[in-house]
Amino acid sequence: MCRVVDLQQAVLARNDEQARELRADLAARGTVAVNLLSSPGSGKTALLEAELALARERGVPVAALTADLATENDAVRLARSGVPVKQVLTDGLCHLEAAMLRGHLEGWLPEGTRLLFVENVGNLVCPASYDLGESLRVALASVTEGEDKPLKYPTAFGLASLVVVTKTDLAEAVGFDEAAFRANVARVNPGVEILLTAARTGAGTGALLDRALAVLDGAPVHRPVLAARPAHSHGHGDHGDHGMVLEGR
Repeated sequence: MCRVVDLQQAVLARNDEQARELRADLAARGTVAVNLLSSPGSGKTALLEAELALARERGVPVAALTADLATENDAVRLARSGVPVKQVLTDGLCHLEAAMLRGHLEGWLPEGTRLLFVENVGNLVCPASYDLGESLRVALASVTEGEDKPLKYPTAFGLASLVVVTKTDLAEAVGFDEAAFRANVARVNPGVEILLTAARTGAGTGALLDRALAVLDGAPVHRPVLAARPAHSHGHGDHGDHGMVLEGR
């Protein structure tokens, strides 16, 4: 058992080193990466599609990389925004890693890209422990998933620099208790900002883009208490290579 834990910590420590290198490389080219984490079906892709379309309207040089175990469906959806999109199929791996991301960015990320949105694999467990060299880490949850989601996945929400609630147009229908959700977020990540969004109605659209642009302009990023611990100590206790490029038309 000890050998397994030691191996896991070594893998995460190596990933941390590669993430630092990638973060420095992105900073040198003037790019801010945003890492989006959520459960499957949270509405992450719908929200991201709206944010990318708005970024294009505003003339912001933006690109998106989306990861899934299978299918190119999300890349097809995101490419409708008209921005450069790349699909990564992880062949069963349940998360992205810094070296994997770096490999997919090499030779693809357009010169002059200011914002890079990374839609991680739909999973709140494995991706939570892997730094991807992002400047902004976002944890998303829909109102249909329950107010206790942050307590069930404390690493994912505890390491987030921003929390986004999706599908708020369904809040009344499902009896979503916003106050309880906010209190639960505060328990695992005191002081983190929470955005309310509904991609279907457009409510809150643009807020995520605004926060990312603020970081690009040098605004401070919320530093979670949990982030003070080494990434390899966060663990996975809280309760899957090839790419396809799609250029938006």
